[in-house]
Amino acid sequence: MFTKQTIRDIDLTGKTVLLRADYNVPLENGKITDDYRIQKSLPTIQYLLEQNVKLIICSHLGRPTGPKDTANSLFPVAKRLQQLLDRPVEFSTDCVGEPAQKAAAGLKNGHVLLLENLRFHPEEEANDVDFAKQLANLAEVFVQDGFGVVHRAHASTEGVTHFLPAVAGLLLEKEVDTITNVMLQPQRPLMTIVGGAKIADKIEVLHRFIEIADFVAVGGAMANTFLAAQGIKIGESLYDKADIPLAKAILRKAGGEAKKRPFVFAVPHDVVVADEIDKTGTTRIVDFSSHAIADIENYPKRVPAAASHVHADEMILDIGPFSGSFIAGGIQLANTVIWNGTMGVTETNGLQGPIGPYAHGTELIIEALLGDFGHKPFTVVGGGDTVGYVESRNLVGCFGHVSTGGGASLELMGGRKLPGVEALLGRK
Repeated sequence: MFTKQTIRDIDLTGKTVLLRADYNVPLENGKITDDYRIQKSLPTIQYLLEQNVKLIICSHLGRPTGPKDTANSLFPVAKRLQQLLDRPVEFSTDCVGEPAQKAAAGLKNGHVLLLENLRFHPEEEANDVDFAKQLANLAEVFVQDGFGVVHRAHASTEGVTHFLPAVAGLLLEKEVDTITNVMLQPQRPLMTIVGGAKIADKIEVLHRFIEIADFVAVGGAMANTFLAAQGIKIGESLYDKADIPLAKAILRKAGGEAKKRPFVFAVPHDVVVADEIDKTGTTRIVDFSSHAIADIENYPKRVPAAASHVHADEMILDIGPFSGSFIAGGIQLANTVIWNGTMGVTETNGLQGPIGPYAHGTELIIEALLGDFGHKPFTVVGGGDTVGYVESRNLVGCFGHVSTGGGASLELMGGRKLPGVEALLGRK
């Protein structure tokens, strides 16, 4: 259960509220290409407006170079939010100083004001006390609802809570509750599917998954490092040589867990390779199955068969059909699945649509997760690339929970405390 106070726990009637949202949405030529994070903020906003508050919203967007970086302005978000709320949304050209103060002072009950990008000021990420105080001076209560940023101790996540009573919004409560429950009390069997590029970025969560899950499957560029750790030649595939010792340690730990209890740790059995990342390029399948599955006790001692290997000028760009089927089979036995990271280079579109030549492994896993093969587990989806791909396929509503926070969800799963959550008022 969420242990912090939420907007339901305090009287907000008629007050001025500063809401930290996460509107770090993708923009293309000044237009929002995906408004999922805006949509997920609406329940909190609508609840607050029902309390007749004066609502001031702050957020960041992208990695701006300064106040004149108009490509990262939140103005397009204000326009979209106005459409979704079907009411006027005022916009301040700065988040602090005279423009923000004047806009906040003129705000009426039941009205909404969106401040300009917090990260136009370096003081935001530096958790500058004076900057946090300027934000706090705009309101009477602070509401944290930006789950995607609560793993950072910034002025708008931690600093501001020293000057205002601070509680959680409905999205933050749901995110923390769902992820915490799925880690501590999952409906078993529990399966985790982990992709991404660097093992170091997910080392804590990988160790924890090995300890609590029944099946851990690894894909994406991260899997290349595990293959290299077993002595398999991976050509020009993306991997991090510095992560090889981490990969070996994880494989040894996974082998040890397999001796204690029924447990599966799966690296790709086969892979899709090409000599360039191109939607018209020639691909082929390299099969490692004769030496890379089954007896995980011997990790990382296996070596590739000479007859099947990645050429020196090739790259691994996706898991192969056998690996995809192996993971899909595991999904049929699982009641809870945590999925973080695509299985291949899903950013490359196909010749006639969004499904590219290196997205077939990811697509097979999606089909299994959605119950196309008979069984549909409860699935928690996280990670920027994973959520982005699911959104591009218009499948967000088909999963149990699609997280709005990549780094925050990983740190929460890994057992870390989140500064932006810890700073909130606790429930009595």
